Amino acid sequence: MIIVLAFVLCVWALMAFFVDNWTIFHSAFVVVLFLFWIGVSLFFRIPKRDFITDGKRMIAPADGTVVVIEETYEKEYIKSECVQVSIFMYGTDVHVNRYPCDGTIEYYKFHRGNYFVASYPKSSVLNEHSSVGLRLPDGQKILIRQVAGTMARRIVCYAKEGEQVKQNQEMGFIKFGSRVDLYVPKHFTIDAKLQDTVRNAITPIITIQPQQA
Repeated sequence: MIIVLAFVLCVWALMAFFVDNWTIFHSAFVVVLFLFWIGVSLFFRIPKRDFITDGKRMIAPADGTVVVIEETYEKEYIKSECVQVSIFMYGTDVHVNRYPCDGTIEYYKFHRGNYFVASYPKSSVLNEHSSVGLRLPDGQKILIRQVAGTMARRIVCYAKEGEQVKQNQEMGFIKFGSRVDLYVPKHFTIDAKLQDTVRNAITPIITIQPQQA
């Protein structure tokens, strides 16, 4: 944000110094530059929140709208049938991602790919994405996947294999549009519903159930 502001101020200063006949078009251009900076600032914001902590439930890892709840086979880390819950982040949503629960990172991999619209069902596999495999304190596995969208060109993920993480701890960031997929065991209770609006670190979306024999 500081870099963008510096660029905007630099352009404005150069125009003020070199442009002799200032017109309404020059003023409009400067206004557009400052509006661009405001937009970028809003996109990269990390608002202060009163986090919800619940060891029995998973909290939304991202702001956005629940667009997918379906059974699927997760072949990268869990390697079994599970339930996928996907949260699509619009441009106006906060784009920081957080861990939905406590656990130990057993797996991390970044995958290069395409930039289809993040709401497209196959974007989880075809788009650029990062995968974080988390083992819960009771030994069960979940996978968190950050998926780039049409405008997203960089996924930031802080995950390191072997690291122990806490619920609501920052996991990373997806720049300019995206989605986050959660893959959890089938016996977990999905509290969220399609088209629900959720908020990271605030909205419980899944109840963790004991491991089945």
